[in-house]
Amino acid sequence: MKRPPKLVKGDKIGIAAPARKVSKQELKAAFSIIEQYGFEVYLDPRLFDTDRQFAGNDQTRTDYFQHLMDDVEVKAIMTARGGYGSVRIIDNLDFRNFKDHPKWIVGYSDMTVFHCHINRILGIETLHGSMLLNFQQNSVAALNGIFSILEGGSPDYSIDPHPLNSRGLAKGQLTGGNLSVLYSLIGSRSFPETQEKILFLEDLDEYFYHIDRMLMGLKRAGVFEGIKGLIVGGMTDMNDNEIPFGKTAEEIIADAVQSYDFPVCFNFPSGHIDDNRPLIMGAEVELEVTDMVSIKF
Repeated sequence: MKRPPKLVKGDKIGIAAPARKVSKQELKAAFSIIEQYGFEVYLDPRLFDTDRQFAGNDQTRTDYFQHLMDDVEVKAIMTARGGYGSVRIIDNLDFRNFKDHPKWIVGYSDMTVFHCHINRILGIETLHGSMLLNFQQNSVAALNGIFSILEGGSPDYSIDPHPLNSRGLAKGQLTGGNLSVLYSLIGSRSFPETQEKILFLEDLDEYFYHIDRMLMGLKRAGVFEGIKGLIVGGMTDMNDNEIPFGKTAEEIIADAVQSYDFPVCFNFPSGHIDDNRPLIMGAEVELEVTDMVSIKF
């Protein structure tokens, strides 16, 4: 995998909205935070276009994202928010120049489309990290982590154990992201090659039965057959039916993978949570699950 060049203070960071619409007022605080870290915010009025729930129609969002990828003055691309919409534009983008001159693309949730596509098709690392709409609520560690990686750092994490963890040691490239988005990519060229990889999953606002359905779909597609390890992030604000499903999201995942012999880490601080620690997607990572959990890049 190819790692994008590191940034230096004063570099321009382009702001994109490839999915749901966003207003300038909603992002003002995040612009100030980026500037406090020593970088310049780059945007143009197209960022605030609207078309139903989207940040402009598909063509507008495609054109603006293409512009950010091709503009040599823009050294990294941060996304304003998630929602839904990235999958509608990913196949319309021309990545030929980006492949020769990569830059960090930062986001999570709906940006799983970009992470999986760019990692698999282009062999370039991306950054699973918070988006501007969340910056005010994010922990200092989450924000520091993003900008540390942009400036050339690599994170090492040590977290407390979880009762559903499965012990073991694994090494491999990190792939995955939002479970719902990942599930929607099955059968497409953007779906990651999971053999010998360490898979990361997180999700938000799903029904427990749907978590189970998606896990069964991944399992039947052979996704878990060859992975080296599994990291489970935030499974946040889950829902249940009037007749309870009877298990938590974590228990559903644990049941789905119990027959496999790879380490599993639950409750990693990444996803739809305030303490959304960044992960370098496509990077080589070592996962060790013992009395504590260690994740080293």
